[in-house]
Amino acid sequence: MSLSDTDKARVKALWAKVQPKAAEIGAEALGRMLVVYPQTKAYFSHWGTDLNVNHPQVQKHGGVIMAGVTRGVKYIDDLTAGLSALSELHAFKLRVDPGNFKILAHNLILVIASFFPADFTPEVHLSFDKFLMRLSFALSERYR
Repeated sequence: MSLSDTDKARVKALWAKVQPKAAEIGAEALGRMLVVYPQTKAYFSHWGTDLNVNHPQVQKHGGVIMAGVTRGVKYIDDLTAGLSALSELHAFKLRVDPGNFKILAHNLILVIASFFPADFTPEVHLSFDKFLMRLSFALSERYR
């Protein structure tokens, strides 16, 4: 699933609107993932048991996640190279199940759509979903 020039333009335009609220959106998406998909809490057990959007570590890490997505937008033409270090970190040090990238992507789409309903048209949804799937694939590169 490749990204057309139109897809890339849509992703960049949406991201320009998302970026000022990136930390808040990231925390909301991560918090939702941890509540809705409790198996993902295993990677964050050192933060405690009451993990939700209001937890300080969830809020902080939401910003970290969104910085990674911002890096993906910056390297949209070569996500594998642009996210190589993050892929290596998640594969070898953190040992995160790569399936969780898709779960987080789903939650990002949901939260961004709720923050920007007028901007999140079906066409933008399609382009952003394609981008997040390619980003997830790039993050999974070191697992192969």
